[in-house]
Amino acid sequence: MPQTATRRRLLSLYQHLFRYFGPQHWWPARSRFEVIVGAILTQNTAWTNVEKAIAALRVARLLNIRGIEITPHEQIAKLIRPSGYYNMKTTRLKQFTHFLVTRYGGNMRRMFRTELIQLRGELLGISGIGEETADSILLYAGDQPIFVVDAYTRRVLERHELIAAGTPYAGIQRLFTTQLPTEAALFNEYHALLVAVGKTYCRTTPRCEGCPLRYDLPACASHADSPKGSPLLP
Repeated sequence: MPQTATRRRLLSLYQHLFRYFGPQHWWPARSRFEVIVGAILTQNTAWTNVEKAIAALRVARLLNIRGIEITPHEQIAKLIRPSGYYNMKTTRLKQFTHFLVTRYGGNMRRMFRTELIQLRGELLGISGIGEETADSILLYAGDQPIFVVDAYTRRVLERHELIAAGTPYAGIQRLFTTQLPTEAALFNEYHALLVAVGKTYCRTTPRCEGCPLRYDLPACASHADSPKGSPLLP
């Protein structure tokens, strides 16, 4: 498929999603550190469970770098128990705060001033921090222009035949970063909208009836024109 056609389809999908769901206001958090904690805790669990764990940390006044760094493992694990895999996630939280303190003096502004590719590599060097988590930290906490790929993104793109089954993470990410304007706000909104359509319609058993992206499915004979009105696109 010519590059221009792929770009048009991606922009059209985004515009249809934006008109249907509206702005998603991601990531739901009170601070950048809370975003990072949420990105680590949300691995292999539902967001509702993460909210309970974050609320418990907040009540205990431990939702901060120093609190995670110096508080005993067992105490943190007990508080984040609702998020599942709480011992493993406590270790990951402590490994991140140790990295932040030793590498950047606990200064997140300094950390996010680091060149994107370098910082991404450093985050991936922390045990338990994979690509999706690292990119969530970079995009949602650091406002860096990098696209987050998750299971919803993969499912939607595969069903619309924009990627082949088994396409690696980097290949899916490259589809967005090479075809769309390199803007953190756009990548933020687009990913959140893909999650919204994935949860509502593009489930394991799809509910295509009523889906705002139904027009683009390969079974449909023609593609509708892109709607207007997204504030994030030219």
